[in-house]
Amino acid sequence: MADADAAVPPVVVPSSAPPPAPPGGAPPKVTHHGRVAAPVASSNEDTEELPEFEPFGAPGPRGFPSLAEYLDISKVDMMKNRAEINHQQHHTDRFNTNFLIVRRGQEFQVKITFNRPYDADKDKFAVEFGIGEGPTCRCSPPRSGRALGRAAWWWPPGPEVTMGITPTADAIVGRYRLYVAVVTPYGIRRTCTDVSRDLYILYNPWVKEDVVFLEDEEERDECVLNESGVIYHGTWDDIAERNWNFGQFDFGVLDACLYVMDRAGMPIVNRGDPVKMARIASAMLNSRDDDGVLVGSWSGDYSYGVAPTSWTGSTDILLSYYRTRKPVGYAQCWVYAAVFNSFLRCLGIPARVVTNFYSAHDNDGNLKTDIILDENGRIDRKNTRDSIWNYHCWNECFMARADLPTGFGGWQAVDATPQETSDGMFRCGPASVRAIKHGELCFPFDAAFVFAEVNSDVVFHSRKRDGTMEVVKVKKDHVGRLILTKATGSYDSRDITELYKFPEGQAGQFPKSQLAEPSAVAPMADGLAKLGNSLRLPALEVAVGDDFELCLEAVSRSGESRTVDAYITGSVVYYTGVTSADFLFKTPTLELEANQSVKELWQVPARSYMKKLVEQANLHFIATGKVKETGQIITAMKVVALHMPKLSIKVSGLNKVNELMVATVDFTNPFSLVLEHVYVHGISGYDKLTMCMAQQIVPFREIQTLPSSFHPDIKAYRPVW
Repeated sequence: MADADAAVPPVVVPSSAPPPAPPGGAPPKVTHHGRVAAPVASSNEDTEELPEFEPFGAPGPRGFPSLAEYLDISKVDMMKNRAEINHQQHHTDRFNTNFLIVRRGQEFQVKITFNRPYDADKDKFAVEFGIGEGPTCRCSPPRSGRALGRAAWWWPPGPEVTMGITPTADAIVGRYRLYVAVVTPYGIRRTCTDVSRDLYILYNPWVKEDVVFLEDEEERDECVLNESGVIYHGTWDDIAERNWNFGQFDFGVLDACLYVMDRAGMPIVNRGDPVKMARIASAMLNSRDDDGVLVGSWSGDYSYGVAPTSWTGSTDILLSYYRTRKPVGYAQCWVYAAVFNSFLRCLGIPARVVTNFYSAHDNDGNLKTDIILDENGRIDRKNTRDSIWNYHCWNECFMARADLPTGFGGWQAVDATPQETSDGMFRCGPASVRAIKHGELCFPFDAAFVFAEVNSDVVFHSRKRDGTMEVVKVKKDHVGRLILTKATGSYDSRDITELYKFPEGQAGQFPKSQLAEPSAVAPMADGLAKLGNSLRLPALEVAVGDDFELCLEAVSRSGESRTVDAYITGSVVYYTGVTSADFLFKTPTLELEANQSVKELWQVPARSYMKKLVEQANLHFIATGKVKETGQIITAMKVVALHMPKLSIKVSGLNKVNELMVATVDFTNPFSLVLEHVYVHGISGYDKLTMCMAQQIVPFREIQTLPSSFHPDIKAYRPVW
């Protein structure tokens, strides 16, 4: 009986006591222990220093013998002067730096002086490179260890040796620390750590073996070496320009770009892959997820930073982020694109800024831009979630895509403006431009989103009182009306729309309805096109403060008379398409004879819209009409970019280096109010100019002159603006 009782397991009564409290203080730091053998190096700044002497074994009772009779290093010349062969051949002579900067896949030279003549038969030495906390790469005549690349060497009689080193075409991009090591019977002795011997290795679009190789020489020079550019904005039929100084060679910018990757925690070993580099940078250039470079703001309140329209270059932004370790305010799409362009060009990836006019923002991923109308044909703003930006800027970078099928390399779209998340972060791309054009939207990364920006159909839905909707109008050619970039070798624009999309109806174009969510889009579009009625809003050029005339034209191609009940709304909108305020509403009834057109005109006084203007304001007119006889809904949209007052700039003085020059800016105040605290910000191509004016600028035709002096410090031929 006792044995039976002993076999019964004890009953465990669950305790109702709370679990013990966690220990006080900060939680333990997450480490690599127990997960990987060594931490993954992710900071270019945390370079591991190598010992000056690395013994092969334990010293004897009397220690190590004297090494005086063995080869030793007296001097290492990095040949880093901008006029010397390294910078010249590697196209890095424009960098304002005290360090050697070279490109991978191409030989550079280092001159080493020993304490005695070098004897190749008995002396052994190596040049070692360290980056981050990872393993050291080694280049040496006897070729041992992990090699950074090929090495060649030659020496005349004497102690001086010139060594040619060729990093592999897929080498890690970043800042390396260089050591020269000599092998003795008792160990390796090397040069001490010396920051002045650090060097930078960049991508190389001049070398075919590099995945960023760009064959066209003029395009390569434009997209890598050009420090200035033009960014387009406005509307497709009224294009404006912004000049920009990319400043990718300015002092400190390269270190700032590498810090961006450090801040992202990007593993050092991945920094030779431009696809990974561009994707991480597209997230890091905005601050939404990870305290990246730029804070976006479209609100008009820039109290804690600089207004996006005040920036004229990337240098101040990148250096401020590097210096303060805090995001810089503020940016909108062209600022994100311009700074991203500087980042890519600085590291050696060919890049350009592109502007897409009438750029759709597809919120729900159905590859359509849905606009909801009420039963009377007016826009239902409450239920319309998608938007069409008057323009949107992003970047293209040039690279091969080993992760995609053959033919989808070349230009890749990347976008740092935070619009939608991709893999949980606000980023976009790189997406193959060719894949976007051919509808291959399954390819990484974010091709579907960019496709919708340039090629989605605008679908008008009529929403009934019970909430049901019916497709009443499809516009196939509104989105992606024009895509521009700066032309190669000039300050003209280049139309690259055909790189993103086929013309509507052209052979080779795929049916967009197969990519979008199932709907009646295609059949409805075909049916409505045959009804033969349309509305038009002709183009307008309006300066801020001007009265103007608005024209609505109704056209009938029907053989019968038609009556159109029309609604036209005028709104002040941000360039993102978001409405700020309405200022005009008309409800004309248009009587159309067979196959004729009718125009309705309205005078729009400046006072109706001036007090409602916001920064970069545009006037957006939407006309909708309902044909009484057929029930057809017809629509027209027009964005009017308001022209800002022009500045007149004159430069006088002796146009020689380091000679005083004077810039004079003339400005006419077109407003009926007094302007105060006027600042003119600009760049001369050499130094930033800030011209401040204390007095007031009175209304209308009073012209004020703002002189400023500067000394040009020229690195190359550069434009003045």
